[in-house]
Amino acid sequence: MTTPPFPGRLLGIDYGLKIVGLALSDPTGSLARPLQVLRRTSKQADFAAINAIIQQHGAAAVVVGLPESPPDITVYTAADRVRLWASRLAAAVDVAVYLWNERHSTQEAEELLAEAGRARPERVDAIAAAVILQSFLNALRDEGFPWPDPVVPARD
Repeated sequence: MTTPPFPGRLLGIDYGLKIVGLALSDPTGSLARPLQVLRRTSKQADFAAINAIIQQHGAAAVVVGLPESPPDITVYTAADRVRLWASRLAAAVDVAVYLWNERHSTQEAEELLAEAGRARPERVDAIAAAVILQSFLNALRDEGFPWPDPVVPARD
């Protein structure tokens, strides 16, 4: 059985309340790199900016980092906020949106900078988005994970 060709560039997102970090993969799905940070203003403006980036770079799908929530937490969590935002994003873009575990992405981004001997920039969100996206790519390619189910678009 042959593996279907990789669909193309993916856009990675590290969601935040004020800043969204963006990363982009190469067309073969081998390597993710930081792209930019997006300062959030409104859902409409944020989604329009993300749509423009999807179009500009020809992204075939979006991967949004999903924080872990302890299983015994019953209140509204950061993961719930990201799931809701991702479902609204899925309704606003013409490509599939996937959620992927973002565990320790910011910490890993800071460690990568330190290992490279680079000063920590004011914002590491785009680097964290690249860490999330690279984890997704590695899981598909190296670990044989199947593509997850896409996020169901919100209807609100």
